[in-house]
Amino acid sequence: MIKLEVCCYGVDCAITAEQAGADRIELCASQSEGGLTPSFGSLQLARERITIPVHPIVRPRGGDFCYSDVEFDIIKRDIAQLRDMGFAGVVVGMLDGEGHIDMPRMQEVMALSGNMAVTFHRAFDMCQNPMMALEQLTQLGVARILTSGQQQNAELGLPLLRDLLRASKGPVVMAGAGVRLSNLHKFVDIGIQELHSSAGHTVPSTMRYRKAGVTMCSDNEFDEFSHYCVDGEMVEAMKNSLAMLTPAATRA
Repeated sequence: MIKLEVCCYGVDCAITAEQAGADRIELCASQSEGGLTPSFGSLQLARERITIPVHPIVRPRGGDFCYSDVEFDIIKRDIAQLRDMGFAGVVVGMLDGEGHIDMPRMQEVMALSGNMAVTFHRAFDMCQNPMMALEQLTQLGVARILTSGQQQNAELGLPLLRDLLRASKGPVVMAGAGVRLSNLHKFVDIGIQELHSSAGHTVPSTMRYRKAGVTMCSDNEFDEFSHYCVDGEMVEAMKNSLAMLTPAATRA
């Protein structure tokens, strides 16, 4: 059965995704920055409330994936914390200044991760040579690679995703970015076994009083009276669709 990982920007969303049939949760903070390390409180609550595998992202800031020494120390401490808390996996990735996998640092990450499954996230989509990166990540022993095929969305990246699937001798190639109900069949057709989607929508704030002229965000156009949340009905629909698309011989 093809697995659906749901990207959740909060424990409420993770609970919704689990109830709707998600196979795994990528837990993040800060949707506007593409996902940052969740707070300690979120991590604790996720361990208490979620029964399916939860893989928190470890990313100390938005932007590129070439980190300072201090940022790397933060990454290592966060990974050790997740390991000690008993999480099933961790989502992480880093590049050097030339756009290659930062092998020395990733070797440290792998050693620190213990029994956690390591997903190398979409830093892969910013690397200079994806096939060489695949070989390096195979050597490192990462469990999976989350990628859009080095395109803005995974549907545009289908040609590279197909090549990566054919070449991979270890890591699962998991398609993510723009994966939705309407295009699931395209990924199934090329043999993808794991998909990553936020399966979300924007919901309005419950605030009735809304102060005008004051914002907490540097982007004055940002709507602070709405937030992004997992759509449970969409997760359920995607899982049902995947069950029908999966060839009968491979169904669990």
